[in-house]
Amino acid sequence: MATSEKVEKAHNVASRLVVISGMSGAGKTIALRALEDLDYYCVDNLPAALMPAFVAAATAGATGPHPRLAVGIDVRNSSEDLQRVPAILAELAQQGIEHELIFLDARDEVLFKRYSDTRRRHPLTGDGLSLNEAIALERKRLKPVSVIANRVIDTSELNVHQLRRLMATELGMVGGELSLLFESFAYKRGVPADADFVFDARCLPNPHWDARVRPLSGRDAAVREWLEAKPEVGQYLGEISAFLDTWLPRFEADNRSYVTICIGCTGGRHRSVYLAEKLAEHFRTTREQVLTFHRELE
Repeated sequence: MATSEKVEKAHNVASRLVVISGMSGAGKTIALRALEDLDYYCVDNLPAALMPAFVAAATAGATGPHPRLAVGIDVRNSSEDLQRVPAILAELAQQGIEHELIFLDARDEVLFKRYSDTRRRHPLTGDGLSLNEAIALERKRLKPVSVIANRVIDTSELNVHQLRRLMATELGMVGGELSLLFESFAYKRGVPADADFVFDARCLPNPHWDARVRPLSGRDAAVREWLEAKPEVGQYLGEISAFLDTWLPRFEADNRSYVTICIGCTGGRHRSVYLAEKLAEHFRTTREQVLTFHRELE
């Protein structure tokens, strides 16, 4: 069966495709991670020509269809593929696939500073171009994509956390349900300004003082096992979960769309990360819109 026929056959499944494109350094990876936390099936740096095949495979897979899909399209695509993006999306729309194209941008001076601060290499500087020349060429190559975007987001003044929140709320990707963000942080770098709840985990045993697990983070199995061996950690986690189970429905009844729960510890790597992940696991059993963000690990 031809690829287009497979897509057409699969369109009975309520499928949504979000295409994330934009300038390198504007936040495409962060946006895709936010969608992945919202249960989108995400593929980054997909050749644009393969979008129909990806949609066909994802909506008619043997393990069941994925109703929410997201792909990242950037300047690493060939110029020919970027020119074809409008036609490819039009073809998918004709086959019943709802889609939205979001283009992330930032001012040139902001992009330049982000690359200078992180010391990352721009995808086009390998052609012997300066960073300024690479940014200018990237804008030119992405023009066929940016001009058809449903929404262009300027991330010049947004931090990572604000962009994740924007993807989860203002773009209408949460379907009206209360969204939760569990964020870990280090007290030595300050409490996140937009926290709704803050829990202090510095009273708990600290894996930092165990050389065997110090280099790891709260997402690693060895750290989880270390913390779960301490009874007070389980008690603390259980009491926070019970508190949120009781009071989050009140926020939902008050038409709140988003709540940020921040958990801090000294370094923001072990206890706070572990608790944020465990709380997210707990609430994902009853809610769809649950995200995590580890400020000191990003």
